[in-house]
Amino acid sequence: MRTILSKSVEFPQVFKTQILEWAQQFNEVVFLDSNEYHQKYSSYDWVLAVDAFTAIQTDSHQAFEALQQYQQVTQDWLFGYLSYDLKNDTERLTSANFDGLQFPELFFFQPKKLFLCQGNTLEIHYLYCCDDELESDWEAIRNQQPAPTEPHELSIQQRIPKDRYLSKIETLLQHIQRGDIYEANFCMEFFAEQADINPVQCYNQLNAISSPPFATFLKNKHHYVLSASPERYLRKQGPTIISQPIKGTAKRYADPIADEQSKTELANNPKERSENIMIVDLVRNDLSRTAIKASVAVEELCGIYSFPQVHQMISTIVSEIDPATSPAEVLKTTFPMGSMTGAPKISAMTIIETLEETKRGVYSGAVGYFTPNHDFDFNVIIRSILYNAHSQYLSFSVGSAITIKSVPEQEYEECLLKAKAMFEVLQ
Repeated sequence: MRTILSKSVEFPQVFKTQILEWAQQFNEVVFLDSNEYHQKYSSYDWVLAVDAFTAIQTDSHQAFEALQQYQQVTQDWLFGYLSYDLKNDTERLTSANFDGLQFPELFFFQPKKLFLCQGNTLEIHYLYCCDDELESDWEAIRNQQPAPTEPHELSIQQRIPKDRYLSKIETLLQHIQRGDIYEANFCMEFFAEQADINPVQCYNQLNAISSPPFATFLKNKHHYVLSASPERYLRKQGPTIISQPIKGTAKRYADPIADEQSKTELANNPKERSENIMIVDLVRNDLSRTAIKASVAVEELCGIYSFPQVHQMISTIVSEIDPATSPAEVLKTTFPMGSMTGAPKISAMTIIETLEETKRGVYSGAVGYFTPNHDFDFNVIIRSILYNAHSQYLSFSVGSAITIKSVPEQEYEECLLKAKAMFEVLQ
């Protein structure tokens, strides 16, 4: 039984930095921040869940079945992540690449303490607590002081050097020319060993640079996800399912005329549009597996949205599901998201597994939450720093969509553009 209390927050921007710092005393933390980015589909400005009452942590084997059972038993708020390698549960696939991070492949917890903020109103949901504990926490959060900023001294290495990257893109183009696939999202890793960082500081800096609508700070003991994601994977709102894949990226410019030109060029770029439309078709097919007949629709095709670092091309696809369809089934039949795989999906995942040199793990997976009434909202973990504080291994990956019109040098430059914010934070 949750105790629910409403509080007024005078300065929400200050308060959310205080509450994230306060949250670090707990082993389990999920903080999701929209950065007040205007969205049609949104419930809260930010959400914080801390301190596991119960939790589930597993590898990919029958992971979605375990998640479904966990949700049915708890019937409560659940927060956590789905790693990319759950593909091995949905299809007959494997993940054999190097894994320096060693994250569990699925992790969710039922928080004892939950904070939901919209505007100046904060809802506090505590599980099995007394009023004294709630008021004590409230005072501690309001009096929380920021930790001192510390410089980072990291030696960041590139897992796949440029010449090998270009060669791998040529191999992918050969697969496309043969008709094995028609699009693949190929990713490469940057990493640092013996990395000693302040995760909250890194997250705050990354979020300040990008201010994305799906920013995430996740802590599971010594595992951290620090994400400035601009992309939603999947949302369930009653019987409606919403997917918003991103495909298509262009630079931002300080000069307004050059910036507007970049935005217009992205909107009219045939390669970027074809990338996006291919993934829209893939998402439509994925959603149809659980949709009521004839309910899948493209709400917006190739819309252009601007973020501090880049312009992005985003489409919105919706469907309606039968009330008897479980949330885990919707996730299982659409995961991993098409924007991070390629098409046809299984062929693309098989081929990129042989060419990539790092196990993706949480990168290109999803972080999000379930509500007690079985709604959910998950982002796509891109533009993110992953960190194992125990082994001091730090990693961030970037990728791009390879199609028949791809130029290897340009794909490499796109990857560096996407890595820019992470480099800025860490160096």
